[in-house]
Amino acid sequence: MTRILLLSNGHGEDLSGALLGEKLKKMGHIVNALPLVGTGYSYSKANISIIGETKQFSTGGLGYTSIRGRLTELFQGQLIYLLKHLFNLIRRKPNYELIIVIGDVVPILAAWLTKLPFVVYLVAYSSHYEGQLKLPWPCKRCLKSARCIGIFGRDQLTAQDLTLQLKRPVQFVGNPFMDPIFTNQERLPQCTQRLGILPGSRNPELQRNILMILAVIELLPQQFNSHKSITMDIALMHTLDNKKLQELTRKQGWILAGNKLIRGDLVINIHRNSFAKVILSSDLILSMAGTAAEQAVGVAKPVLQLKGKGPQFTNAFAEAQRRLLGPTVFCANGRPGDFQNLSQTAELIFSLIQRSKKDPLLKQDCKEQAQKRLGTAEGSILMARMTTNFFNQYKNSF
Repeated sequence: MTRILLLSNGHGEDLSGALLGEKLKKMGHIVNALPLVGTGYSYSKANISIIGETKQFSTGGLGYTSIRGRLTELFQGQLIYLLKHLFNLIRRKPNYELIIVIGDVVPILAAWLTKLPFVVYLVAYSSHYEGQLKLPWPCKRCLKSARCIGIFGRDQLTAQDLTLQLKRPVQFVGNPFMDPIFTNQERLPQCTQRLGILPGSRNPELQRNILMILAVIELLPQQFNSHKSITMDIALMHTLDNKKLQELTRKQGWILAGNKLIRGDLVINIHRNSFAKVILSSDLILSMAGTAAEQAVGVAKPVLQLKGKGPQFTNAFAEAQRRLLGPTVFCANGRPGDFQNLSQTAELIFSLIQRSKKDPLLKQDCKEQAQKRLGTAEGSILMARMTTNFFNQYKNSF
């Protein structure tokens, strides 16, 4: 039995940390969490105790995606909040034997400063971005430390690249955040074709994203509007309830009736906390999301991005996501929110949803990219077992 602290910095990182933590708890370990960004909702949902206070910032901890985001975080006190967390971590380090980092250079540096042994799941970095990964200072030094007892990459290319750079083994065993999708048996009712819609999860960006998505849906070709065999389903989180949704969409002429948004012949089915069901049941995903888009690619679904105005899903973020996830992620030209981008996105929806059924080359490419970029199932249990082995070997070396 080992006393373990999970250290993460982001919504997707928290999800992977919680899934990994659940497996470690089942193996008999004592597991707590310190989310450096946001409320740690995934940990709370998994009944993993969070040390210290949590707070949600408007950028979702993703201010690095723009200068405006960085300034917003500074004014909102993100830096001071982070420093308090680091102080809390140093103060509580005697309570733990092992730290597991899920994220990037910030939690890696924090773990290194504790002088405790640590394992890293380097989910925030990939060699697919630039061909060869350029780790920010002082990340490489921390990863070469003797106290860094194990490293996991988020894809095979990154694992191979870092193995050469660090001159030590870097493992790729899949990604824990894929496990809920691989193991989910639930599906939406069958239909001829389905467009799944992923607007993201963070307010107020979520609300702006929904309005942009509805603007695209309104521009769909007439053939699509009258094609009753095509179903549209949107996955929404608890962060936007029906009352707020109705207030938001009424301005664009949409009516909320039960769990449906209706505007003339257009009908969008609403699903709460059902990202997995929507992803698995869809032929094409229209996305303004981060982790959920990765999950869609991981189960061989083509993804069409809609660039937003941030702070997360900006033009730059979307471009980086395409490099990360590969050629089965598509995006229209034009600036975020302008008519060219919205209308071309609508045209791509119509063409891609047809290709998803009829184009065997697209289907094959989706399968190949899923395996190459995200890996297979059971990433969390494999990571938990290997982490336990890393720590046992570390203890036995003394």
